[in-house]
Amino acid sequence: MKHFFLPLLCFTAFFATAQDGSIKTLRGRVTSADKDVVGVVVQNISLDQAVITDMDGNFAINMQLGDTLVFSAVHYQRKMVPVTEVLYKTSFVEVPMEEFVNELKEVVVRPYNLSGDLSQDLGKLTLEKDVSASALGLPNADVKPLTQSERLLREASSMTMTAGGGVGGAGGGMSLNPIINAITGRTKMLKNRVKVDNTYARTQRVQDYYVDSLFVATLKIPMEKLDDFMYFCEVDEAFQETVDSHDKLKIWDYMVEKSRVYRKNNNLE
Repeated sequence: MKHFFLPLLCFTAFFATAQDGSIKTLRGRVTSADKDVVGVVVQNISLDQAVITDMDGNFAINMQLGDTLVFSAVHYQRKMVPVTEVLYKTSFVEVPMEEFVNELKEVVVRPYNLSGDLSQDLGKLTLEKDVSASALGLPNADVKPLTQSERLLREASSMTMTAGGGVGGAGGGMSLNPIINAITGRTKMLKNRVKVDNTYARTQRVQDYYVDSLFVATLKIPMEKLDDFMYFCEVDEAFQETVDSHDKLKIWDYMVEKSRVYRKNNNLE
């Protein structure tokens, strides 16, 4: 009898564990043939939890039997996956995503009565002439305005003529300001200031490429450390060269690698 009850007891314990709704972690990867898999939102709407996939589409989320997982992103069709017993017992799962294509029937846009068919609309649409400095042909219309630091540097280093001041109140001469500013170090200071301003503006532009939640969820950088992390990247010459490439994926790959070094240096692992 003892030999009979022992297997029965083990089976009962296993069955109870599978049915008691205990929470476990599901690890997996989102896959796609053509699109990026970073930043896909994985939600457990039953437990009210959500995570974001990393650069390779990997994710880990809590689940229990009967839960529903939802995978969503702007460029993919929304996918709902119920946590069945088979999925519950799985340690790793791959979730293929399908590209989202928004197909609309013909629409009419009022008050211009546009149909959305360019071959038809271009012939009917009459727009006012664009009024801008470039369209009007104004001088220096395409010249980029100087920043305050750039204006100060130009003033400090430009050779300008001064009005009369010689004997008898006649004549004029060259301003000594550029020479004085060079000797006192003001010109050098302003050049460094322009360089710092340009570097900061470039870094801000990079930060604006991505939402803050990606830095927190994917790079594992705490929100309060975000500015410090961007400065950590900013002072690296390799980062500046990467930014100048204007390749957003290349920039993101660089920051992923840099975030690992930053977390290690700051004991954020």
